[in-house]
Amino acid sequence: MSNLLNAIENRRSRRKYLPALMKESDIDVLAAFIAEFNGNENAKMRLVLDNGDAFNGFRKSYGMFSGVKNYVALICDKTNALHLEKLGYYGEWLILNATARGLGTCWVGGTFDRTACPVDLAKGESVVCAITVGNVQPERSIKEKLIHGLTHRKSKKIEQMYTSDRPVPDWFLSGMKAVQKAPSAVNRQPVMFSYKDETVTAAVKNIDGEGFAFDLGIAKLHFEIGSGGGTWEFGNGTEFKRNGG
Repeated sequence: MSNLLNAIENRRSRRKYLPALMKESDIDVLAAFIAEFNGNENAKMRLVLDNGDAFNGFRKSYGMFSGVKNYVALICDKTNALHLEKLGYYGEWLILNATARGLGTCWVGGTFDRTACPVDLAKGESVVCAITVGNVQPERSIKEKLIHGLTHRKSKKIEQMYTSDRPVPDWFLSGMKAVQKAPSAVNRQPVMFSYKDETVTAAVKNIDGEGFAFDLGIAKLHFEIGSGGGTWEFGNGTEFKRNGG
């Protein structure tokens, strides 16, 4: 768990990738996790290697990305909020583990060509987003920093992100500190946590809004890691069962 806490602190959205191939050991770890996820959940991930067609050219990525050769396509019935939440949760788990291995990653919602993804889709399925992954320079480029500044607003204060009916314990605050660092579309941070009757829940006002279910899954994972571990029920407004709690 400590390596994932460090990854939460160190993770940055990376948009410029080096041409060097990922290590076989890194590819094996990503592929194994994706295979496990695909076997257990009603949503899919597909690892695309050495094929940047979905990102090549200004018209596809709008100049936001360069050098993308590897990514994970996230696939599901996009009308199913539970599928989207699971992809957010497990997609962020993949990102944090990739970060811990020294790889660069980025959530990508609109700046790529979904039709150029070499994946098979069943009836009703679509590629809803992607996660770029690969080797990067240790420091972000000037362009990456500029894009970050243009696409992110100031983070909310922790006190703005939860309600409670009593003083909250330290482990809850540790979880909220990790939530504060969770990525969300334009850093809107829509997930509200609650600590009432010693029970933790998490919810968004509009689960069917664009990307809100993804944000819910990502925030839940960050809380789980920051609080010291536990288990979430999937769904809007569901409870968290803390390890040893």
